[in-house]
Parts: sequence; C-alpha cells; structure tokens
Amino acid sequence: MYKMIAIDIDDTLINDEKQVTAGTKQALAAAMEQGVVVTLATGRMYASAQAIAAQLGLNVPLITYQGSLVKNALDGRVLYERSVPSEAAKAIFDYCEREGLHLQTYLNDELYVKEANERAEDYAALSRIPFKVYPSFSELADQSATKLLMIDEPDKLDRVAVELRELVGSAVHITKSKPHFLEVVHAEATKGHALTHLADHFGFSVDQVIAIGDSWNDREMLETAGLGVAMANAVSSLKEIANYITLSNNEDGVKHVIDKFILQTV
Repeated sequence: MYKMIAIDIDDTLINDEKQVTAGTKQALAAAMEQGVVVTLATGRMYASAQAIAAQLGLNVPLITYQGSLVKNALDGRVLYERSVPSEAAKAIFDYCEREGLHLQTYLNDELYVKEANERAEDYAALSRIPFKVYPSFSELADQSATKLLMIDEPDKLDRVAVELRELVGSAVHITKSKPHFLEVVHAEATKGHALTHLADHFGFSVDQVIAIGDSWNDREMLETAGLGVAMANAVSSLKEIANYITLSNNEDGVKHVIDKFILQTV
C-alpha cells in the first residue's frame, strides 16, 4: 500500500548520538529493495541532508529547509523551491536587530551570520555545516533567503513567534524544529507542501506516503501523509495528530515503522 516514506532527521532518523543505527540502515535498504521511495524531510540545509542521504544510498529528491527546497540528491536538480518574501525578510531582520536576537539566513545553500558566537558555532557543529560571517548583515535582507532561523531560549521564542505573526502576517510560515530554534520560510514551504509536490512527482497519492517526525515543524507533513507517524520522543502536540506512535529515536523507531507497515515482520 505504501510507496514512499518521508523521514525527519534530527531526533527521528538519528539517535541522540547523532547516528543512524545499523538496524535502521538495514530496514531502509530492505524497504528500497521492495521498490519503496525513501526520502528525508528536514529543516536542515540541503548540503547537510545530502551528506546523510549519501551515507544511506538515497539517490532521490530530498525535502530540505522545512520544505523550501526539494532537490535531487543524485544530480542536484531542483524540483520545488520557495524563498522568504523580501518584505517579510526585511521586517524580520529589523525586528531581530532591535530585539538583539541571533538570526541566521540561508542563501544558495550557504549559512550566514552577523558574527561568530556560541549559538552559531553550536548550530554549525550540529548540522556539520560551516557558517560564513557577514558583518554588514542587514544587507542580506534583500537577498532571496531560503530560510531564516532564530536561536534563543524556548519561552522567548514562543513570544517572538506571536509578535512576528502579527508583524508579517500570512506571507510566511513560522515553526519550531527544536525548542530553541524558531524558523521562518515561505508560506508554501512547509514539509506538507513539499511532500505533496514530491508524491505527485513520483505519481503517488499522498495516501500512499508514510511521514515520520518528532517536532512542531513535522505537523503539516504528518497531516498530509496517508500515515502520519510520531516518534515516542515527539512533542505532545505532534503525538495528538499522529495516526501512529512508534518507538523513540534511541529505540530504532524508524526501523519499527518499516518493519510493521512495509516489511510486515512485526
């Protein structure tokens, strides 16, 4: 029944040691041997996602930047792309400058920050992608950003999200990938939009797709897919809308989904 699986990376595909286990790799390979399309659906940059895809032998289009960019892992062909509207970007740049918020912008699959600091360095270490310091940071507001990312304390970012929605309205989609990561993309750049586009690309109905995730930014993807799966370690709001809750990322939760719904061995 299921023809495609879209899997989030952080706290879903990879465990807390930032590894894909041998068991999960074997399950992914077994699914692909049965003709199932396995792809990644992440808030990460394309370059970061592509490195993981290469380790797993995934030569398919990848959903990256929350859904802003769907790009083929094999030849780099872009299938779907949306950028943050320029007026919204300028308003967010100005807001972050006034509020002293750490802001990152992504242009042509490069990560830019105003200055090197602990937040930028920790993020670069997590994604294994270097950042570029651009002191005249406000100048980048005029560029076509694939995504904007703010890093701060969770409670503060919750307040920021409310204020930004009032400031820029429906032009953008604002979500969290982690408690301390607030992300802004085009309104049509959710994982749900990208998943619909990718399923159509392969000639599948979204009812034939399994989506697996753990965080707020996975909501649209789980709502779109025929089978929306939340990890046991997922945020409660995602579990509430999931069709199925699997094991945690430290218990081969992705493998369990494949074994149950694709290989039917459990």
